[in-house]
Amino acid sequence: MTPYRIAYWVSTALLCLIYLGGAAAYILQRPMVEEGFAHFGYPSYLITVLIVAKIAAPLAILSRISVPLSDLAYAGMFFHLLLAISAHLNAGDGGFFPALVGLVLMLVSFFTQNRARKTSSPNVPQKFGSLA
Repeated sequence: MTPYRIAYWVSTALLCLIYLGGAAAYILQRPMVEEGFAHFGYPSYLITVLIVAKIAAPLAILSRISVPLSDLAYAGMFFHLLLAISAHLNAGDGGFFPALVGLVLMLVSFFTQNRARKTSSPNVPQKFGSLA
């Protein structure tokens, strides 16, 4: 197994665990999550939207039923993680670190996917190469 494949699968597995763990926390600790969202000034209905997104995105990436859907999941994760970092920095609560780790894992996963998966994404820059 090449270093790119190892980097892809390790980063992707950890990223998916972070997202699925986040969904589980949102479900199991809903009152605490609602309190946190209120602290940030966000409406509580976003919690349900994020639960769905935190389950659907890892499934789209891991199953790779559709490369465009997988790339859409990466895009959603990218913006979600940037907004999470921004929200925590703005609140000054120091909780940005998990989102920052998630962002790094997401970038590694995205940029190494063409070297690890049979079906290449046309959205990964050519300099990162592919299996083909």
